[in-house]
Amino acid sequence: MNDIKLIAIDMDGTLLNSKNQLTKRTYEAISKAQDKGVKVVIATGRVLKSALHYSQELNLNSYVSACNGAIVVDDKNTPILEKPICLNDMEKIMELGHNLGIYFHFYNEDTFFTKTVVQEVIDYYTPTTKKFQSQSIGIKVYDKIQEILSQENLSVYKFLFIDNNKDKLNLLRDKLKVINGIDLSSSWNNNIEVMARGASKGSSIEYLCNELGINRHQVMAIGDNENDLSMIRFAGFGVAMDNGEDIVKKASKYITASNEEDGVAKVIEKFVL
Repeated sequence: MNDIKLIAIDMDGTLLNSKNQLTKRTYEAISKAQDKGVKVVIATGRVLKSALHYSQELNLNSYVSACNGAIVVDDKNTPILEKPICLNDMEKIMELGHNLGIYFHFYNEDTFFTKTVVQEVIDYYTPTTKKFQSQSIGIKVYDKIQEILSQENLSVYKFLFIDNNKDKLNLLRDKLKVINGIDLSSSWNNNIEVMARGASKGSSIEYLCNELGINRHQVMAIGDNENDLSMIRFAGFGVAMDNGEDIVKKASKYITASNEEDGVAKVIEKFVL
């Protein structure tokens, strides 16, 4: 399958192992694919600054799709596609979260906003080792919704709700569905992700294909969870991780090894190199 010209790769549960690491084999496979002229694009639900950190670690001279495709930047880190959530919808989303007592945070390209400080989340976004300092995200704690809505030039690309109570999450999902200007997804079984209507990994990869003159059948997309479905369905060659959700495996043309077993490297070696 040497006609692959673009590889879109999810990060968590896909590109990275459970320790948030890139293995040497993965690095080398991606480097060799780039040497062949293949565009390698990180497509993640994470905040842009975190995605850029890993893109730089991989020496990618390419585009990055962050916040589930709500913001895409070029190789100079200049935004070329942005789909922020409108203020009116933000207000409704925040009120729902607060009224239901479900933890959530949201972010623009480099700052993470929350009303409730959860140390585990802060530790996740502010690594202490020097290697990951460039990934550290700004954190702003707010008290009232109006503090957020009154900020000028604030572009919020994604909300993330987290709760282990499935009934509460399902109730929230039902109430969010009533808001016309948003789309919902999930990257783990205990969360709901909210983006502006039309923002998805799939739509961002389709946009890049149009920019680059690449046919969808020349695209390989690799992922593990619900928020990867749109790009896996768009791509000519959709790949699921062995650790991925069943719904992703059913939508894919190929299932590679898990993220603990160099699944990304193995599928690139087999079908691109």
